[in-house]
Amino acid sequence: MDKNLAETVFFDFSHPVIQDFAKHVTGDSVKEKAVSIYYLVRDSIRYNPYSVKHGIKSLKASHGLELGETYCIPKAGLMVALCRYFKIPARLGLADVRNHISSDKFIEMIGTDYFAMHGYAEVSLGDKWIKTTPVFNKELCEKFNVEPLDWDGETDAIFQEFTKDGKKHMEYLVDHGTFDDVPVEFILMNFKKHYPKLFKNGLNSISGESLEKDA
Repeated sequence: MDKNLAETVFFDFSHPVIQDFAKHVTGDSVKEKAVSIYYLVRDSIRYNPYSVKHGIKSLKASHGLELGETYCIPKAGLMVALCRYFKIPARLGLADVRNHISSDKFIEMIGTDYFAMHGYAEVSLGDKWIKTTPVFNKELCEKFNVEPLDWDGETDAIFQEFTKDGKKHMEYLVDHGTFDDVPVEFILMNFKKHYPKLFKNGLNSISGESLEKDA
């Protein structure tokens, strides 16, 4: 389990901003702490896929916390980092999904509704690994008419399959498994494969502000 407790360049839980954030974690048991971390990460940091424009540095857990917003991989990474800080084994999961809740503007920018490298966290609790996705903050879900994804610390919670009015929200297409650290080269390879339009123009060309404003 040591590798799932280790600090890394990307799961940088010694960073002052993460240590300060960790003071808000509540609960006595390991499960209670993990659930507290989930909701803190889900709702304290806004989900904003446009923040990928910051490049590799945006993959650090501390980066999104400093900005107050980030996208799925570093949000999941922040949960991993906080769990490890509290000696709870955790690792990063990556999957390709089709997300039906996005803006036309963002889809036009990346050239597809196929979202490669969607991040989730996997936490070891009660002698089993449990998947959870602290990605879509409550306010964003409300704007897109989706129930926020809850987590009980006992069962997998990876996606909201339907909106409140019964329309499809997200489909998991490919699960790439879990990683002890952020696999930067693997992520970039898949980004370039699935988002050639975005990489042709360069990350600096991203001009959108936030998905919430798009909504």
